[in-house]
Amino acid sequence: MVLSALVLRCSRAVARACPAVALAKAGAWCLVLGAAACGGQGQGGDVRFLSIATGGTGGVYYPYGGALARIYTEQVPGLQVTAEVTGASVDNLKLIQQGRADLAFTLADTLAEAVAGTGPFAEAGPVDVRAVAMLYTNVTHLVARQGSGITRVADLKGTVVGTGAPGSGTELIADRLLRAAGLNPRADITRHALGASEGAGAIKDGKLDALFWSGGLPTPAIQDLVSTPGLSVVFVPQADLWPKLVATHGPGLYRTVTIPTGAYRGLDHDVTVIGVDNVLVASGALEADLVEVLTRAMFGSKAVLEAAHPEARHLTVPAGPGAAPAPFHEGARRYFHSRGWKD
Repeated sequence: MVLSALVLRCSRAVARACPAVALAKAGAWCLVLGAAACGGQGQGGDVRFLSIATGGTGGVYYPYGGALARIYTEQVPGLQVTAEVTGASVDNLKLIQQGRADLAFTLADTLAEAVAGTGPFAEAGPVDVRAVAMLYTNVTHLVARQGSGITRVADLKGTVVGTGAPGSGTELIADRLLRAAGLNPRADITRHALGASEGAGAIKDGKLDALFWSGGLPTPAIQDLVSTPGLSVVFVPQADLWPKLVATHGPGLYRTVTIPTGAYRGLDHDVTVIGVDNVLVASGALEADLVEVLTRAMFGSKAVLEAAHPEARHLTVPAGPGAAPAPFHEGARRYFHSRGWKD
């Protein structure tokens, strides 16, 4: 869907995305007719740059974010958007706080900490961030080497474990699961802060007994791991820890989900694990008019996103304003109201 018919309300900030009307007084209306009308690329006008903080190359955030960046760049005149490789959720929200990212992918539990200014955000304080869309449910993978004796999280005591990249949502949920199982995440395991690709490589090399990964289905790095000749792994269930997670962190953040039979090569039974929602967020400083356009472009290009990764099939209008741990951005709210939201 080309956004040539969209009308933007232009404040001074929005005019940065629409250079041809940069001298129009605030409150005027900018009719976006095409790249030439707004000084877009190739027409001699200025270009506004936006950054989407994603995750590692072995996960779902990066291909999803790359597709989203292409959609925005191609469909919104005068806009150039890039997807950045990052440590994922925690790092992404810190990048927004520092003004180094405009949009980001994050897990809902990490987002709740950012809004409250707790956990990894305690030192810098609450992050000015708003929800844009609910994306899909992250599945907490705990993959262990066959023969390691690891059949539940509590069995990780005394083992060598990949706990996710530093600053990732995987690291946060891994620590929470370890505590829920009665383990000290710093003392009871030998931990290595590795992302999906690095952790999968370490298991192949015999350097890890197990690996945590919070991601969509299927995750490319896990697909590669289970397809390694001569290597057998098991997927460890975590449903027994759900009540403790809810008691400790409150309802609404976690639920039990299933890695179904056949989701990965050799998986011949369902495995019940912990799930947590993924959220696309935007800096609270982004203009509502711009975010409305971005939200409309995203939902209008669902098929393109699905082609980049099948998890995009779950993209739907949120049930209501309370669906995310952070308030929805005013621009996203405008779009969702046009799709039937009632306050």
